[in-house]
Formats: sequence, structure tokens, C-alpha cells
Amino acid sequence: MLHHFILISILLCPPQTQSQFSQKLAKAAESLTQQTVRYDPAYYRLDYPNGDVPADRGVCTDVVIRAYRILDIDLQKEVHEDMKAHFSLYPKNWGLSRPDPNIDHRRVPNLMTFFSRHGTSLPITKKPEDYQPGHIVCWRLANGMTHIGIVSGKKSRDEKRFLIVHNIGGGQVLEDVLFEYNIIGHYKYEI
Repeated sequence: MLHHFILISILLCPPQTQSQFSQKLAKAAESLTQQTVRYDPAYYRLDYPNGDVPADRGVCTDVVIRAYRILDIDLQKEVHEDMKAHFSLYPKNWGLSRPDPNIDHRRVPNLMTFFSRHGTSLPITKKPEDYQPGHIVCWRLANGMTHIGIVSGKKSRDEKRFLIVHNIGGGQVLEDVLFEYNIIGHYKYEI
């Protein structure tokens, strides 16, 4: 009897599938490439919640934050609340003794920790088909810095890979860079 109830509930009220959310996130990220943004890693005092750096500025993490905001998900608030409750689980790379809602969500290692805790950690592979629209990818650059981007729904010229929306210094752009850097994280985060 319980099985029938569950089946009927699923059929009558199907949840939004992961692919629907992922497609929306990929499109939200793609829309950001229409805005001119200057790379600016400066520390800003932000409103909380829903604070953002000036619209014409940003870094790689701001691409992710802004794409989720288009879908009414505030990573500033989500990351800050998780860091307040579980500060010891987050990296201590910056010498802070407590969370800072102005900057914590704008740091790649913090987003990686958050996505690992509240999203799905996906395999890191060399197979392009494993990286689907709406996935989050993190890299370690040759200089040791970390980087983050969102897999778009648009394909490379050779049709073998999805392009990435990111900001590595030239603004919020769509580029074929999936395997250009050392991948250190691959996530799916949906609410």
C-alpha cells in the first residue's frame, strides 16, 4: 500500500529533474557573458544577504554566485550560514577566526567545501561527456591559484566538449577551457 502511495505521489507531483535545474543554471551562466565585467579581486563590504560586488566587477567565483542568484539561490547566505555552524570544516587559508559574509563565498576553496557538503561531488575524469551543463568545475592553475566555472549548454567547435562560463581575467566569458587546467573539483549543486 505504501509503495502505491509513493508511486502515485511521484506521478502526480514529479519533482523538477536535475537536468531541468542544470539547464537553467547553464543558461543563467551564459546570460552573464552579455555583461561587461572587469576582473577585480578587491575586498568589498557587502550587504547581507544578497550582497554583491559592483555589477561591472568580479572574479571567477562571482560568475557562480551570480548564476545561482538568477535562480534565486543566494550562495553568500548559504555559505555563510554553513560556515557559522561548521567553521572548523572550512579551509583556514586566510587566517580568519570566524566567518566573514563579505568574502567567504567569493573564495574557491570555500565553495568547494560547501558544494562537497551540500551538493554532489562528481568524478574527475578526462572524458568530456562527464561534464554536463550546469556542473561546477574547479581547477588549480599552473601558478597554484584555484579557479571555478560553470559548464554551459553550448558545445566547442569540434562538438566534443561543452564550453565553460568563467572569469579568469578577461571578464565573464564563454570559452573552451575544460581541460586547459588541472581539474580539482567537479560538482552539481541543486536546490
